[in-house]
Amino acid sequence: MSVPELSAEQRGEQILAVFDTAFGELLAADPAAFRVKFRKMAASAFAFYRGTACLFYHDLEREQSDAAEGDIAGPYLDERTSRVWIHGDLHAENFGTYMDAQGRLIFNVNDFDEAYVGPFTWDLKRFAASVALIGYSKALSDEQISDLVRTYADAYRERIHALAAGAKEGEVPPFTLDTADGPLLGALRSARSLTRFGLLESMTEIREFERRFAAGDGAIELDAATRYKVLAAFDGYLETLPESSLSRPDSYRVKDVVGRRGIGIGSAGLPSYNILLEGNSDALENDVVIYMKQAQTPAVSRHVTDPAVRGYFQHEGHRTVISQRALQAHADPWLGWTELDGSGQLVAEVSPYAVDLDWSDIDDLDEIAAVVADLGRATATMHAAADDESGHSELVPFSTERAIDAALAADADDGEGFAGLLVEFAHAYGARARRDHQIFVDLFRNGRIPGL
Repeated sequence: MSVPELSAEQRGEQILAVFDTAFGELLAADPAAFRVKFRKMAASAFAFYRGTACLFYHDLEREQSDAAEGDIAGPYLDERTSRVWIHGDLHAENFGTYMDAQGRLIFNVNDFDEAYVGPFTWDLKRFAASVALIGYSKALSDEQISDLVRTYADAYRERIHALAAGAKEGEVPPFTLDTADGPLLGALRSARSLTRFGLLESMTEIREFERRFAAGDGAIELDAATRYKVLAAFDGYLETLPESSLSRPDSYRVKDVVGRRGIGIGSAGLPSYNILLEGNSDALENDVVIYMKQAQTPAVSRHVTDPAVRGYFQHEGHRTVISQRALQAHADPWLGWTELDGSGQLVAEVSPYAVDLDWSDIDDLDEIAAVVADLGRATATMHAAADDESGHSELVPFSTERAIDAALAADADDGEGFAGLLVEFAHAYGARARRDHQIFVDLFRNGRIPGL
């Protein structure tokens, strides 16, 4: 990290300016949601890092920008590897379980709200810095953190090479109940113990022999006009579903709709709705809950100037769905998009089988290393899914894994150049994030964030 160090006061002003660009309109519309978001971010440097992808890419651009072209350059990046589907917010907690369209429980990357098209190294750097922050929070030494980042880099590189060489799914299988171990298997087993009935019991109740959303727990009753608009948007969403998604027409029948307002670290201020649908039979225990939420502008997009990328998406809801379908094999069959009040909306199932990777009890160094290696493999598999078979070859018209593998072959003798790049970045940005966290807390507690 070669940018001259700013004073705490200067950096604070910079952070406030980035926040205003990224959050200004939403914060003005719902300051209470952002007070909750910022209090969560204040809890730790890692929580702060999770909520500030906008600051991360601002810093990355300042450090690596080509002054003549305004595009971010760097090692291992060329015309192809600078233009692949990326997750956009890849950190160590954005992994977990989901049930794919084939009914398999999978452990892999999740939360694609920030997904876009850009340099593959951005994902790897963001993950590497998150490892440094988690390692620091667990009192690991700098040398131990370096080893973990190298483990991630090596696992990523090996999996990318295997996929580029034509390895089939049986040779590099996804993480399932049959193939995962350690904390990944634990998450999958926890997900398997969950049920759709349990989810429905927590969100709904039976009234007059029909299931309806229960009052409270963040549910907001809608007026007639808003309900009408949401149902009209739902009709538009149905047109975006793959033909194979649903086989029973009754599955489209809406039973109830409520409003919600996002207050999580990533969704503060974004209006959203839950929609209760008929399940795959007339029984009440298999009804489906989907959510419709206003999709956000990804932080990455403010630093990608390619007009072909910017012009490809109808709106942010379309961008989120197309990106997720490109990055995630056999994605949620309910995944689609629509528009509401002129804003792009993301629509997906509220899954009863979603369990996030929990780092709180992963403390043994060998176990941490094994998990980090698996996450490196998962990252490579995600990037490789986004190739010319993703259905959007006009935007990424080449094999992603072959392009990345060819770029990494530059230091094929020892691989230390690639791993060393991530190690250096992880330590430098991890230290910066810890300093920024303290600056942010001081700004927040002293009332210096405008609008709060």
